[in-house]
Amino acid sequence: MKFTPKKVNLFNLIKLPLAYLGGIRVRSITDTEVVVSIKHRWMNQNPFNSMFWAAQGMAAEMPTGVLVMKAITDSKRKVSMLVTKQEAEFYKKATGRILFSCKGGNEIREAIQKSIETGEGQVIVLTSEGVNKDGVVVSKFQFHWSLRVKP
Repeated sequence: MKFTPKKVNLFNLIKLPLAYLGGIRVRSITDTEVVVSIKHRWMNQNPFNSMFWAAQGMAAEMPTGVLVMKAITDSKRKVSMLVTKQEAEFYKKATGRILFSCKGGNEIREAIQKSIETGEGQVIVLTSEGVNKDGVVVSKFQFHWSLRVKP
């Protein structure tokens, strides 16, 4: 599959309907960065008139997962992928449209290459930052991805 925002958003509609219905949309994809948006609305709000932390978590994981899937596809190898740990920090109320981005494409490719060479699983920590329309960071998530090339 060629990784385009349109194709990934269609994939989400079919395979991850909760993310799609929550308003998460992939905006751009390169080899090194993925940008995803989510808008604060009734479906993903909390009682404090901002975006629920779990909705932010889904949106924050998406760019990391898309980068991992793209790097696996580009490697032409079978690679198992799994989130083994997640951490989050919240700095400001998430209202309006929030853009989450991850720029870890090169680190993912290096981890896959190391797994190919050693036959061992690799753990990589990918950061996804959410920023509001003013460019202010509202939350930051770290996802620990385990990657292992299958024999």
